[in-house]
Amino acid sequence: MNIPTNIVIYILIFACAFLLMQLVIGAGRQGARQIKRANIRMKILAKGGGNGEASGATLKALRQSRGIDDDNQVGKLLRWLNLLVIHSGLRIGAYGLYIAMSVCAFVVGTLVFFFTGNYLYFVLGFVAGFGLPVLAVMFIGKRRRKKAVMQLPDALDVIVRSLRAGHPVPVAIDLVAREMPDPIGSEFGLAGDEITYGTELGTSVQRLSDRVGHGDFDMLAATVRLQARTGGNLAELLANIAQMVRERQKMRLRIKAASSEGRMSALILNVVPILLFLAVNMLSPEFYGDVSDVPMVKQGLIAAAIWMVIGNVVIRKMINFKI
Repeated sequence: MNIPTNIVIYILIFACAFLLMQLVIGAGRQGARQIKRANIRMKILAKGGGNGEASGATLKALRQSRGIDDDNQVGKLLRWLNLLVIHSGLRIGAYGLYIAMSVCAFVVGTLVFFFTGNYLYFVLGFVAGFGLPVLAVMFIGKRRRKKAVMQLPDALDVIVRSLRAGHPVPVAIDLVAREMPDPIGSEFGLAGDEITYGTELGTSVQRLSDRVGHGDFDMLAATVRLQARTGGNLAELLANIAQMVRERQKMRLRIKAASSEGRMSALILNVVPILLFLAVNMLSPEFYGDVSDVPMVKQGLIAAAIWMVIGNVVIRKMINFKI
């Protein structure tokens, strides 16, 4: 069977083009692997050249970007808000949240006044605008703490294996800082830089715990400080903490599964009345419209809203378990 020459040429051209595309894609992926960094600290460190001076500059830059002073403590002005920023990991500096609160308050108050023309609503919108950035930072911090706790057992396993291989503690911590993604990578990187510049191990881990703001990290810091005073096998202690953190995570998941019915009930009890109220207003506006000016109806709606809030608080108390 003779194959036409032009078909053979087309097949060879297609094969060459396919191989060339694979070569280009493979080179691109390899380049991406080379320039990809595990966390923000490693990216900043790579820009500085990776030497000792760059490490010190990276430590200073990360502290300033997260609103931490030279003593690794938050500023004295509105300490609670500064702690929220540090726990969230946002690189907005010491006063970034205050600026965001002021801008958001002005924008929300102006929009409310534009649509309503009421000065009272303007004041209420202005006050509510102050709280929106705080709620956003609290949500980001909570999500970051949850992720850090999920990464903690793996980070401790890395340190344990490094210590058992004969590496000193700073080298083991630096291994976590280089290989683990954020948030745990940058946090351990800050701790490693502090140890390099003369901070004790217990103090550095305690500062790490303060930056994360979770009880599991407090337990880690307390264990490291106790080991520094009384002695003992640090690798075994860290391995036990890693196992304990995993068991606590399993327990949290079991509690979440057990309380799922209560959370779904709370969601239904909140959403259904609101959807029903909106549906009635859309399908039959005169149903509530004819009695909207009756004082008893207004008082009844306010009382229903208050009872919904009370019910939410009670249900939250029933399903909110802390470990």
